[in-house]
Amino acid sequence: MSGDNVGVDEVVLAEPRGFCAGVDRAIEIVERALTRFGAPIYVRHEIVHNTYVVNDLKAKGAIFIEDLADVPPGATLVFSAHGVSQAVRREAAARGFSVFDATCPLVTKVHVEVAKLHKEGYDFIMIGHKGHPEVEGTMGQLSEGIYLVEDVADVAQVQVAQSEKLAVVTQTTLSVDDAAEILAAVKRRFPNVREPKQQDICYATQNRQDAVKVLAPKVDVLIVVGSPTSSNSNRLRELAERLGTHAYMVDAPEDLKPEWFEGKKRVGLTAGASAPDILVQHVIERLRALGAVSVRSMPGVEETTHFPLPKGLGDKAMGLA
Repeated sequence: MSGDNVGVDEVVLAEPRGFCAGVDRAIEIVERALTRFGAPIYVRHEIVHNTYVVNDLKAKGAIFIEDLADVPPGATLVFSAHGVSQAVRREAAARGFSVFDATCPLVTKVHVEVAKLHKEGYDFIMIGHKGHPEVEGTMGQLSEGIYLVEDVADVAQVQVAQSEKLAVVTQTTLSVDDAAEILAAVKRRFPNVREPKQQDICYATQNRQDAVKVLAPKVDVLIVVGSPTSSNSNRLRELAERLGTHAYMVDAPEDLKPEWFEGKKRVGLTAGASAPDILVQHVIERLRALGAVSVRSMPGVEETTHFPLPKGLGDKAMGLA
């Protein structure tokens, strides 16, 4: 692709972009477990939905599995950032694994809310994507009384056992606008539904979508760095398209196609919350090969959120205090 100058002049970087605090923490948990206990460390499901990150950790000695039967007795197991059901927790305990939980604290907050309100007699409607591991984890906090809706049409058809005590929760990585539209439909059908005190969609998802809303109208094409399995990355691409800007998602710089940039002077660039900055830098290098002479960052929210590590992997445990 080098030398394919197609007219790209400027790259504008979304701010914020890339890793969020939950992803940072999850990756650090796996890396510290490898340092402390040695390879292999078993991880249930991809620690975060990014091919580069997963391959990097595999090279360091992490083994990614879906079924706990694939983990030998006495092994160290890490739960992914997306969270797990109570059934998975029980099975891990029964099998005697040493477990470190890398569930994002903002997902854990939703699980805690579900458990608390369930004790008060509530049933739940969950807004989310069927089959996504975070949705399976949250729905799996209860054995019954939690109903999934993916869109407004689902809301019209969902059959709940009772609607006197009904609460709504959402996947943390949804489109903010889609979730608001679906929530409005839930409230129309179930006027007494209880909403979360603070919305479940996480700060990082919100911030990255807000940045794309500002950036997309100012550029000719938008590139989102993220893996196909990453929910929040997919939402960024969809959002730009909805705003009328051509947008493409790439898992690696090789995925860029010169024809995307024909006659496009200004390229916007962002990254999902599970995409590492090194990939963004490699994409910038590719765009320079396409003629980009200037790279600048758009002003945006500065994120300062930081989540502590689990007991046994903090600095004291690692002898780093």
